[in-house]
Amino acid sequence: METTISKQVDIEEFIPEGIEPGNFSEYDITLKMDDKGKFQLETNVLIKNLSTDDWNQLIFYFIPNMFAKSVSPDLEHPSTVNFHNISIDGKKVNYTLEKDTLNIMLLEKLKPNRDVKVNFSYELTLPEKGLRFTKSNGNYHLAQFYPMIATYRNHQWNKEAYRYRGETYHTTFSNFKLAYDIPKEYTLVSSFEQEVFPTPNKGLIEIKNVKEIFLAILKDPILVENEEGISIRVFGFEEKKEELYQEILTEATDALNYFEEVMGHYPFNQLDIVLDGLGMEYPGIVTANSIYNSGPSNSSQLKSMVVHEIAHQWFYGMISNDPYNNAWLDEGFAGFATSLFKFSSSKQSETYNSLYRIDPNLELPVNLPLDQYESNIMSSYVYGKSTIMLWELFKDNGEIKEAEEFLKIYYQFYKNKEIDSKEFMRFAKYYFNLKDDSLFEGWLEL
Repeated sequence: METTISKQVDIEEFIPEGIEPGNFSEYDITLKMDDKGKFQLETNVLIKNLSTDDWNQLIFYFIPNMFAKSVSPDLEHPSTVNFHNISIDGKKVNYTLEKDTLNIMLLEKLKPNRDVKVNFSYELTLPEKGLRFTKSNGNYHLAQFYPMIATYRNHQWNKEAYRYRGETYHTTFSNFKLAYDIPKEYTLVSSFEQEVFPTPNKGLIEIKNVKEIFLAILKDPILVENEEGISIRVFGFEEKKEELYQEILTEATDALNYFEEVMGHYPFNQLDIVLDGLGMEYPGIVTANSIYNSGPSNSSQLKSMVVHEIAHQWFYGMISNDPYNNAWLDEGFAGFATSLFKFSSSKQSETYNSLYRIDPNLELPVNLPLDQYESNIMSSYVYGKSTIMLWELFKDNGEIKEAEEFLKIYYQFYKNKEIDSKEFMRFAKYYFNLKDDSLFEGWLEL
């Protein structure tokens, strides 16, 4: 990288430009689980049209259907999905459900700045060996279990085909209420931030301004938690590993404190870590145990995975991006922040320049849509090359301290906003006082 970069002095004059979501939504969900693992759900969604277009339809993600027998016939224990009713303002509507795309035809056009309330009444069971939405070791992981309204931009619904690698759903910041009723032998652990352990088997919980919610319904977990500051709770399932759970709690506490110091305030009073299933981030809660069901990670991998998922609370949770079209913006930044934490916690004094090398075979940019990568190398770009190229920005420019300052300002500008590659480049050009795009050549599609 030949370009000399220098920090812009008057960064305060920069005006960030977030990507408009096209809609605002509020979810009111009622969930009841029976002792056989069947869920009855009632979901009311208030949707406001924030675009300049009249809408004839609403497009939702409904990911549980991806694991039904009709879509995933190879699953030995697939999910079941049955809609009893879909209505708008009390009137039944026509809809289609194809794979994860739920398309509802509006009875009349929804004009800009007007809202509509959609009611879904349905039941479902969870698959075994699903992806995020799954039953695992007797626990129920309810990820993307409700109809999720897509974003709307460029005069159309922003809904891409489901893929089994990467996150292919994109939602905007929304408000949620959830009333739940679960069997007494289970406890609820979720995105909501004021839960006790064990939870009562019935309750009402609420959270605002998050991209989604996640529920884990757990049987007989082992809990370790800290005693001061933000409540960090680690839920494990093997008594012989309680010492490891304590180590993970310590690592998570150190990481959360570091990220708050470097980037900014964590927005919740509680952070839950469920050591079961696929490593994945959700608002206020993360899961960690394996990478794409490849088997349990060792203790070192598990700690690193937890830190990476915690970093996502900032990059995805608070700074939003479309993970289908701009996956590098959360995965690359989460990897970058995780690396910074490792350097800070290990007190390494050597420069990081010699530790990161770009694979010369990775010739593509990191900011292509997911379908532009072969599935077996997608992670090498989205996680690997993007993190390395972010390091490269600071190679001869302040290194770790300047990288931390960059993240702090970046977070201050873009928290509670959505960003894309174009806006990132605009910010970086201003921050480093660049006159052209040469800094991004070879790793970002300009």
